[in-house]
Amino acid sequence: MDDDRFRLLVQGVLDYAIFMLDTRGRIASWNAGAERIKGFSAEEVIGQHFSMLYPAEDAAAGKPDRELEVAAAEGRLEDEGWRVRKDGTRFWANVVITALYDDRGRLKGFGKVTRDVTDRRAAEVALRESEERFRLLVQNVVDYAIFVLDPQGRVSSWNAGAARIKGYAEEEIVGRHFSVFYPADEVAEGKPDRQLAVAAAEGRLEDEGWRVRKDGSRFWANVVLTALYDDRGRLKGFGKVTRDMTERRNAEQAVRDRGRLVGHLVEAQEVERRRIAWDVHDESIQSMVAVGMRLQLLAARLPEPAAAAVESLDESVQAAIARLRGLVSRLRPPELDRHGLVEAVSAYVDDVAGRWELAHSVRDELTAEPSPEAATTAYRICQEALSNVHKHAQATRVDVVLSTVDNGLRVRITDDGVGTAGGEAGAGHFGLVEMHERAEAAHGWLSVTSTPGEGTTVECWLPTLPDVGGAGE
Repeated sequence: MDDDRFRLLVQGVLDYAIFMLDTRGRIASWNAGAERIKGFSAEEVIGQHFSMLYPAEDAAAGKPDRELEVAAAEGRLEDEGWRVRKDGTRFWANVVITALYDDRGRLKGFGKVTRDVTDRRAAEVALRESEERFRLLVQNVVDYAIFVLDPQGRVSSWNAGAARIKGYAEEEIVGRHFSVFYPADEVAEGKPDRQLAVAAAEGRLEDEGWRVRKDGSRFWANVVLTALYDDRGRLKGFGKVTRDMTERRNAEQAVRDRGRLVGHLVEAQEVERRRIAWDVHDESIQSMVAVGMRLQLLAARLPEPAAAAVESLDESVQAAIARLRGLVSRLRPPELDRHGLVEAVSAYVDDVAGRWELAHSVRDELTAEPSPEAATTAYRICQEALSNVHKHAQATRVDVVLSTVDNGLRVRITDDGVGTAGGEAGAGHFGLVEMHERAEAAHGWLSVTSTPGEGTTVECWLPTLPDVGGAGE
């Protein structure tokens, strides 16, 4: 009864081809799985040599008989390879042949279990091809040094980018500790091993700093170190990607140096404007005021027509004083020091917009007075922006809004002029360049947007804190 149940179980299995061979390799039994996988019915194959299930080249090479010999000698054989269906199509099979002996140790035949693993093999082949493509990609990347370290930090792989950036050929560096890439002082401080420890603990580490080439020269590197674990969570090593950022760092340093230079120039310009304004006010204007007062006294004592001539001379002096006061206001508006930014900008807009016959407004939305440095920068940007409106915009109205935004001072100047096409109006004009440089020197930003026929908006933002707003920083 047990034998019957086992026979029924074997006969009913569909996922495996399970059949018997006699001692010479002829098929003696055939289950439903064998029929499904191989396509032959039991009547078609029983009594046939099992080599019919192999590709012609394998049968001609004697592979089926060799497999039986190995199974008889060793008890079993496992193999993977191509097999053939009734319709001639091939499939990739996992095969186990087991030698069957009786109680006296005499060979009675073979049991053969075959499984169609074509899909698994296709997936494995696709995976291997993908891994090979990825390996070739990594190996041939030249802009990044991509290599693997073992758990102790020794180099175990090396790509073309690593050879180009660091200067070592693969045979020169594989097996050496990666600390060879670090400056001597950082090696002495234990930085390489600390980075491995952090990457192992946190999964990855990103760093920028100096690294050393084979020839001893240094380069500024961006480094990403990634811990590599197996399926059981055991550390197998580290992946390291290094990029030479020396040119970018040099460019950033040049921008910072230029910003500092512009800041110093702007500060020196403001200091010189303030000095000239004070000199003109304290010396020239005061002297001319005194001259005017004397001329008025003299005119009161002289008879006509001498008195009229002196009064005309006094009028010329008063006109010169007015022009000098206008010059002083442009150099350093007294309202800026006495009453703050809003008063200074309002006075300036009222003056120039009135003379240019522009409708205008200044709206105060400040919640705090900006630092003197930010106020000065904002005032100068307003001056230049309004000058551009007068020269280029053909506007009938200009509006200025001063507001506190994001812990900083925002200035927005809008006109209803002709506008220009493109994202930034006035690109390349010296005035626009100067406004940009002033804003950047004060650690802020400036944008100019314009639409043909709809006008232009100049907007800038400046930090209000004195320690970051100074032009000389």
